[in-house]
Amino acid sequence: MDEDVETPRSHFEELRARARRDMAAIGITAPFIPLLVDTFYGRVRAHPQLGPVFEARLAGRWPEHMEKMKRFWSAVAFKDGGYGGKPVMAHQGIANLDAPLFQVWLGLFSATLDDIAPTPEAKAWFMATAGRIARSLVLSLFYNPADDDPALRSA
Repeated sequence: MDEDVETPRSHFEELRARARRDMAAIGITAPFIPLLVDTFYGRVRAHPQLGPVFEARLAGRWPEHMEKMKRFWSAVAFKDGGYGGKPVMAHQGIANLDAPLFQVWLGLFSATLDDIAPTPEAKAWFMATAGRIARSLVLSLFYNPADDDPALRSA
C-alpha cells in the first residue's frame, strides 16, 4: 500500500487542526461559540423586527434552535462536523422573511460582535462568514433570474 496516499480521516483531522489554529490566532476558542449564540439570539428575540419573525417560527422550540446554532457555528469555525442541517430548507416559507431583513440580521450580528468579540480579527472573520451565509441564503430564497434579464428591466 502506498504510504504517501492520505486517508480521508487524516485529511479531516488536519482541516480541524488548521481551523483550531486559525481560530486561536484570532482569539476564538470553543467557549466563545455558546457566548456568541446566546448573546446574539437573546438580542434577536428582543429586536422589534427580527424578534416577531423568529418567534413565529420557533415558539416552543428555542432550546433546540439554540443548540443547533451552537453546532452550526462550531462547525463553521472549527470544521468539527457537528452540524448536518440544511439552512436553505430551514429558511423556506418563513412568514414575513424578506431579503432586507438579512441586512438587519447582519447589523445586529455586527453590534453583538462589537460587544463580545475578543479581537477585531475575530469580528472580521465572523462578519465575513456571516455575510457569505446571508448572501447565499438571500440568493437561494429570493433570487429570480428574470430580475437580471435586461429586456424585463427596461419594460
